[in-house]
Amino acid sequence: MRFAACFLIATALTACSPSADSPSTDLSVVAAVAPGAETLTAPSDAGTVNLYTSRHYDTDLALYDDFTKETGIKVNRIEADASSLIERIASEGEFSPADLLITVDAGNLWRAEEAGVLSSVDSEILRERVPDYLRDDDGHWFGLSTRARVIIYNKEDGLPAGLTDYEDLADPAHAGQVCMRSSGNIYNISLLSSVIEHAGSEVAEDWARGVVANFARRPQSNDTGQIEAVASGECGISVVNTYYLARYARSEDKRLNDIVDAVGIVFPNQDGRGTHVNISGAGVTAHAPNRDNAVRFLEYLTEASAQEYFANGNNEYPVVAGMSGNSDVQALGGFTPDSLKVSTFGPNQSEAVRIFDRVGWQ
Repeated sequence: MRFAACFLIATALTACSPSADSPSTDLSVVAAVAPGAETLTAPSDAGTVNLYTSRHYDTDLALYDDFTKETGIKVNRIEADASSLIERIASEGEFSPADLLITVDAGNLWRAEEAGVLSSVDSEILRERVPDYLRDDDGHWFGLSTRARVIIYNKEDGLPAGLTDYEDLADPAHAGQVCMRSSGNIYNISLLSSVIEHAGSEVAEDWARGVVANFARRPQSNDTGQIEAVASGECGISVVNTYYLARYARSEDKRLNDIVDAVGIVFPNQDGRGTHVNISGAGVTAHAPNRDNAVRFLEYLTEASAQEYFANGNNEYPVVAGMSGNSDVQALGGFTPDSLKVSTFGPNQSEAVRIFDRVGWQ
């Protein structure tokens, strides 16, 4: 009965749900019905692990292939945005074929935890490899890679005076210079959540109001849009993730090389709390049908070979001590990260959203 219900739910959601992408690979835990059969026959699930992932990078596919070559475990996946995947797993309930949820930002992982779709994993390997501040205390999720959230400026105009910290984005001296993504973006929500954790809601609201007062335009676009706006001079200052900058630097498209060459980079708060980082991370689902394989895959993602994929394939920083980003990431500069536990971002999300609403950050 479990597999019959699983088939019906998975098929209906894949075909009909407007919030879920079509599977990139069919989930092998769902068996076909033989002619004349009254029930589904489930194949052995000892050799599979089913990923629901919001990561969409080609290099991840090579990572999955290597895991299969090493272990014999087949990796199936469904790709969609984090909210859709969390909703889908919750809707599928105990019949969900999902074994592992992979997504970006601790805020999204916290939302999954709050929705009850993740389970606790007790792994000495993961505790040893993943720093305490980049994982959930109860083992519901673990960071796999990080990106630094840096300030960029138009290099031709020069570094604006006094621009060293996130707090400086609210300085009236930068009026009409700041471009940002929308307040609904999870990166901005997590950044403001970290300010709340460090300094309290009142200080965070004053800061957000000051940033809004300095806007050069209405919040819009994504990180690459911010980079191009600063490079063109439409904006003087913005905040972006490092891996977008390294991606432009590594591109074979000279236009993109020229764009990134036109911006300068500031790793904020180096004399204080450190630069804010966000993560890609994963957690084993609450009803994982292949739980042992899911834990094994999660542990594999913290091995040196897998961490190199994150560094070289997608310009991210490995989470495991002693490993570093690729040469283009390293060329952006060294920095001290904010060691605030990223698990604190989630509980502060609601207050961050209310602050954004109050200050008019659209």
